[in-house]
Amino acid sequence: MSPGTLAAAGARYLDLPRCSLVILSGGQRGEERVVEGDVFRIGKSEGNDLVLADETVSRVHCEIARERKGYLLRDLGSTNGTLLDGAEIKEAWLKPGAVITVGKVELKVRPFQERIELLPSEKDRFGEVYGTSIAMRQIFGLLERLGPTDATVLIGGETGTGKDVLARSIHQSSPRKAKPFVVVDCGAVVSTLIESELFGHEKGAFTGASASRQGAFELAHGGTLFLDEIGELPLDLQPKLLRALEQRAFRRVGGNKEIRVDIRVIAASKRNLRMEVERGKFREDLFFRLAVVPVELPSLRDRREDIPVLVERLLAQMGEAGTGAPRAVSKEAMDALRAHDWPGNVRELRNVLERAAYLARATGDREIRLTGVPLSISGTSAPSAVSVGGGSALEPARFDPSKSYRDTRSDWEAKFERAYVGWLLDRHSFNISAAARAADMDRKYLYRLAKKHGLHPTQAGEGDEES
Repeated sequence: MSPGTLAAAGARYLDLPRCSLVILSGGQRGEERVVEGDVFRIGKSEGNDLVLADETVSRVHCEIARERKGYLLRDLGSTNGTLLDGAEIKEAWLKPGAVITVGKVELKVRPFQERIELLPSEKDRFGEVYGTSIAMRQIFGLLERLGPTDATVLIGGETGTGKDVLARSIHQSSPRKAKPFVVVDCGAVVSTLIESELFGHEKGAFTGASASRQGAFELAHGGTLFLDEIGELPLDLQPKLLRALEQRAFRRVGGNKEIRVDIRVIAASKRNLRMEVERGKFREDLFFRLAVVPVELPSLRDRREDIPVLVERLLAQMGEAGTGAPRAVSKEAMDALRAHDWPGNVRELRNVLERAAYLARATGDREIRLTGVPLSISGTSAPSAVSVGGGSALEPARFDPSKSYRDTRSDWEAKFERAYVGWLLDRHSFNISAAARAADMDRKYLYRLAKKHGLHPTQAGEGDEES
């Protein structure tokens, strides 16, 4: 009964080994409850996952934790003890058909396997994540089934693919959506402070700890904890995180009191954690604890058919923000966007559109044109209607037959000049001096070119304008 994983690479179904508890005795005899989540608590108080109304049962009697090897039964200091097949235990692995005795109530372990077919969703979005490609709609189909549960999700994918947006969308799809969504970027916190960031600390626990402080685990109680870039977590802290995830309990740095929390965990990493495990840089048991439901976000270059819908949505978001961004993109510019390899993925696309929208507003264009897209996108030496990158053969450029050679050349030189100056200024944050040095140009000449093409660097620093 090991945690669920994808059955095979490229498989379109997910096998989730599950188990349920059938009550064999007492007033609730015949009831059955599926063991959900990473930790399933049994006891008399209302906060438990399985509430047993029997005087011989302690308030929080025992729990079942889902581990890589299967399900682990753990007694929680109960008054009358926890028995497994008649033997009192503190911890023991559950086997199919085993009988757990909680006080005087008997529970039978019934294993079963749930096969979830990964049918592509009929929708082109999941929360704030958009895509019409089969790869994305399969992810949407999976998360439509598992998002509303408490299953731990591990999101993989390159930088900029939208792992954080997907994590928030999973939270919004669950019953916990009204509760906190707490983010810990494991790669952005100083290694000496990451333990305090996760678990909090008591006053005086270390130099600078002038007051007690709650950590992310406490702040996320009742909601979702998102561990971003979990692959950056220091190796020596991984066992502490593993224990906290297994027991949903921890102690603050410098504290002795055990604090229990009810949280859902989502983790993400740009690293290949399986490979990191093989290299000895990530604990295998922690990996399997996190990868209950593994989701790999494809790169944007592997789902180019999604670019039009992403462009439409990103421009709409800019418009909603009151930036006055154009809502349309010319065919040539869209072709260029679809042909680019996007090493920065959706984040890079957003940045490119923001820059192109700025240039369009500056020139009064109602749509984003190819000349407003940085040359590195088009893959050509000058802005034109030629084919763009991707290794395909070049298409013939489209010329106006009514114009002379001289007029045509003049038009193309103007297009090149405008696009190059826009690209150059953008690379240097519209700093005229820095851009001129990089291009080996006279600063005043570059300033005049920028002004000529409506690319006046309003964001330039003092001293950059022509005197």
